[in-house]
Amino acid sequence: MELKPIAEFKTCCAGPKTIPSGEPASARPIKLSEIAIFIAVLAAWWLLYQSLPEISRYLTYSLFGLAEGSHLAAAVEFFIYDTPKVLMLLAIVVFGVGIINSFFTPERTRRILAGKKESVGNVLAAFLGIATPFCSCSAIPLFIGFVTAGIPLGVTFSFLIAAPMINEVAVVLLYGLLGWKIAAIYAGTGLLIAMVAGWVIGRLKMERHIEEWVTQIRANGAQSETETPTLRDRVQLGFEAVRNIVGKVWKWIVLGIAVGAFIHGYVPENFLASLMGKGAWWSVPIAVLIGIPMYSNAAGMIPIVQALLGKGAALGTVLAFMMSVIALSLPEILILRKVLKVRLIATFVGVVGLGILVVGYLFNVII
Repeated sequence: MELKPIAEFKTCCAGPKTIPSGEPASARPIKLSEIAIFIAVLAAWWLLYQSLPEISRYLTYSLFGLAEGSHLAAAVEFFIYDTPKVLMLLAIVVFGVGIINSFFTPERTRRILAGKKESVGNVLAAFLGIATPFCSCSAIPLFIGFVTAGIPLGVTFSFLIAAPMINEVAVVLLYGLLGWKIAAIYAGTGLLIAMVAGWVIGRLKMERHIEEWVTQIRANGAQSETETPTLRDRVQLGFEAVRNIVGKVWKWIVLGIAVGAFIHGYVPENFLASLMGKGAWWSVPIAVLIGIPMYSNAAGMIPIVQALLGKGAALGTVLAFMMSVIALSLPEILILRKVLKVRLIATFVGVVGLGILVVGYLFNVII
């Protein structure tokens, strides 16, 4: 039996790095000059962010000389404007999330969930899923830790559903690009799906469909607690999160913006309205079926969602499409196959997929 994922996880989550002199980096106090530089960087970020509309228009129509009102100009302006905007929002959000996540280690998360009533655990797990992002590095150790700590299976699934679906980065990007109402709808419905789906899976008593090797591993195979990080440690974790996460996902973001730009510039509104509008009853299940085989992170989906809504697609259908890509993507299912048997994975996909369909139809009716 190979436990390489756990070993890798423990290695990547090792203690604080040391500086050449051997003194722990966290032991150095934060200097006033470092604080001043940090404030200056934030000010520059804000000024550049506010100038993006003027910069994109200048580049599109003055520098490139494209004709205003043409399909190409609309697509190019969308791409030039949204690419730096999404990447800048992503960087600042990931930095803050990296600091927040330093307070939520897997061990601490398990302690919070262990011993709670299942219904209470579903709610807590869903909210903790937002603060503790699900990723391929931590998926297996987290799941093993939850199971070996005696946390109910349904509570574990509430956590695993909420973590990718209600990505805090996506919520902030949705707020920045589409307003607080859509961001709130996305977060609220995602939480509801995580809680209800986890509760349903818990009622089905499918513990026997966890791979046998998982239940044989002791809880101490997961990450152990270290000493409490200092402020410098947490700031450093924020910068490391930006470097690691943005470095991995920027290609997907640019690809998503490129798709969104094409939709914005070339796809006729009538076509999308007929394909993903409220009038087509089959649009929601089709959107979910199309979304599951796809792979994208939450941040990469936001520009596509923005373009689809701008072209007249129904909000419920677009939300269903986005949720299926993020929460039921094929790569994530393949990762979960390492610890779950096929029947439990199929149940997970079916319950979550049904919840997404309900959300899609519900918001197509009421909005």
